[in-house]
Amino acid sequence: MITAERVVTYIRSLETEECPMLEEIEREALEEGVPIIRKETQSFLKTLISLQRPEKVLEIGTGAGFSALLMCEYAPEDCRFVTIENYEKRILAARENFRRAGREQQITLMEGDALEVLKRLEGKFDFVFMDAAKAQYIHYLPEVLRLLEEGGVLVSDNVLQGGDVFESRFAVERRDRTIHARMREYLYEIKHNGELVTSILPLGDGVAVSVKAGTADRSV
Repeated sequence: MITAERVVTYIRSLETEECPMLEEIEREALEEGVPIIRKETQSFLKTLISLQRPEKVLEIGTGAGFSALLMCEYAPEDCRFVTIENYEKRILAARENFRRAGREQQITLMEGDALEVLKRLEGKFDFVFMDAAKAQYIHYLPEVLRLLEEGGVLVSDNVLQGGDVFESRFAVERRDRTIHARMREYLYEIKHNGELVTSILPLGDGVAVSVKAGTADRSV
């Protein structure tokens, strides 16, 4: 945990429930061991969606479909979603959850390796939520920047890796060193990329929020 437990406990105690369908999907996913974005991250994501009011959202990493459905609840009614997932069991669960929630026409689930799917996508998105294989974030980024509208928002979840990311590579398990190195590279890139303005927050397991401002906007 990267934030004091009593702080997190207090913040979570203030949260209100979502619609019964979302609460049920979250409970089922947790029982089946499917990762779900943390309560404080859920609240932050809802706030960003409400502020941005996107027309088209791209999600990388569908899971059980919970986060896409959560964003649907707070996005404009005509907002369209594209979400990418490669794990067959989660694809089946997500499709069923979208059907149960009556959102199967609003959300397009694309199956396959995220990088390959990203390369095939066309058009622009004004909001991107990245919550997939953490070691691949740095590889996804060029395609995400291509697809992200100027003024659009990129939210990257789990970027502090339980606090491991700010430790020396020798302080993490050998098996985790590739993820550690790639996440540090990713964070450096989104902080130093001339197209982005980024804030990294110790929220949940770490959230980075980037706005594609463009190089012209950075020069004033």
